Amino acid sequence: MDVTFQFDWQAAIASIPYLLEGIPWTLLISFGGLAIGFIIGIVFGLLRINPIRLLRWPAIAYIEIFRGTPVLVQVLFIFYGLPQVIGGPINALTAGIAAIALNSGAYISEIVRGGVQSIEKGQREAGLSLGLSRTQAFRYIIWPQALRRMIPALGNQGIVSIKDTSLFSVIGVGELVRQGQIYIATTFTALEVYFMVALMYLAITLSLSFALRLLERRGLVGQ
Repeated sequence: MDVTFQFDWQAAIASIPYLLEGIPWTLLISFGGLAIGFIIGIVFGLLRINPIRLLRWPAIAYIEIFRGTPVLVQVLFIFYGLPQVIGGPINALTAGIAAIALNSGAYISEIVRGGVQSIEKGQREAGLSLGLSRTQAFRYIIWPQALRRMIPALGNQGIVSIKDTSLFSVIGVGELVRQGQIYIATTFTALEVYFMVALMYLAITLSLSFALRLLERRGLVGQ
């Protein structure tokens, strides 16, 4: 049986205005979650290397739990399971941001740990010998260098988190994939619409990758 199919470019182009309505939600969830996740990552990353076990082990537990479970399960737990505990509903947007924050925070914790530990111990000792306190040596010597080394990995985590938002259509967040699903339900042009969705995700992630490479060429990240 001879079956022919022709890609409908007109249908693909016609879907663009509708799909564009989902991009602000995609960016809000991803960058909002990443901003919170960065703060979480700094806190738990530093606790992760703390010599006090009482502080270190809870950080390890958090990191392993959220790195070891899928982000889809996490957002479903937050959106459907957590309301049973707190006795009230959780907004889908809030659940999405919280899932990205907690998930990315676990990965960023390890990035922070690796970045800080990559700085030679002699630099901290040199700061102490100059009369700086341990806090001042960390703030003015260790952290600035560690942050520069962390930026490529943080950028990669940002790309991962942006793509993770595509899973949140299951809780009804009006992000890019959800907008595509709604449009397909009325036009039955799945191939064309999902092709455009993929192109939009690609445009977002390539823009972030280009920005990171630009920083690297200008010597603002890395060693």
